Amino acid sequence: MFRHVLERLQVKWKSYRHRFVPWIALNISKNEKTLRHVKKRSEDKLVPDEEVSGSLLRLFRVLYSHGAHRQVDLQAVKGHFHVQVTSGNELSAHDAMFRSLGFCIERKRSTLPDAGCGVFVSRGVVPKGATVAMYPGTIYQPYEPILLQSIRNPFVFRCLDGVLVDGNDKAVSKMVYKSCSARDRMGPFVMSDTSWLTVSPDNPLAVGQYVNNCSNEWPANVCYQEYDVPDTFPIELRRYLPNVNYGPHSQGPLRCVVLVSLRDITAGDELFSNYYTIVH
Repeated sequence: MFRHVLERLQVKWKSYRHRFVPWIALNISKNEKTLRHVKKRSEDKLVPDEEVSGSLLRLFRVLYSHGAHRQVDLQAVKGHFHVQVTSGNELSAHDAMFRSLGFCIERKRSTLPDAGCGVFVSRGVVPKGATVAMYPGTIYQPYEPILLQSIRNPFVFRCLDGVLVDGNDKAVSKMVYKSCSARDRMGPFVMSDTSWLTVSPDNPLAVGQYVNNCSNEWPANVCYQEYDVPDTFPIELRRYLPNVNYGPHSQGPLRCVVLVSLRDITAGDELFSNYYTIVH
């Protein structure tokens, strides 16, 4: 019994340790070959935000035009919104991704023995500099509380400016995300995607939290990049953004984190990232 508990704790620790700052500090020299180095914060982005927006808009427009929310007619009826939904030709999320981006990714068992789930390219070829995935979750500003949500949570991503993204799709984190998403709805317009909390997300990019850490044997082929959603982003397409602010009065654009390819990646390859970046 004790051995079984110890084995479970060891598996959880291996998943969590790459986000535990004291462990990282003690093991930087040991993991020097797998660290990502950036000379300064301004060089952390591999591709401009405009290119990221372009990729997301291409995918989201195909999803929107071929999904259940293809056409929405708004009419003011006694002070309420009347919504008429017209379905177009249904297209699966992965088919929409292949049509708009030229590749598909999917979540399945990792090639790493102790990693659990991983993310793979299932169709097509991912070119260098492409937006491959998104890191979903609730966005916390540095001054906002996240202690309760962070307990036994290996999916908390820290941005360079201290902003946190909680990508856990279970327990308290799941409830918080759904509550914040419902709060931010604007009439008939959904402002964020909650389907990433299920096994079949409407936005097939929203699986970035399951990309595993690289190693000497499996070098990184993607990297994280912070992306702030511009104010001009179409309101009807925000339903596919898998992020929501924790605070109801957060200032500035919505923060998202995307994963960008470091090289060409072919079908069958698993995605690997650097869990930490050293900024000089």
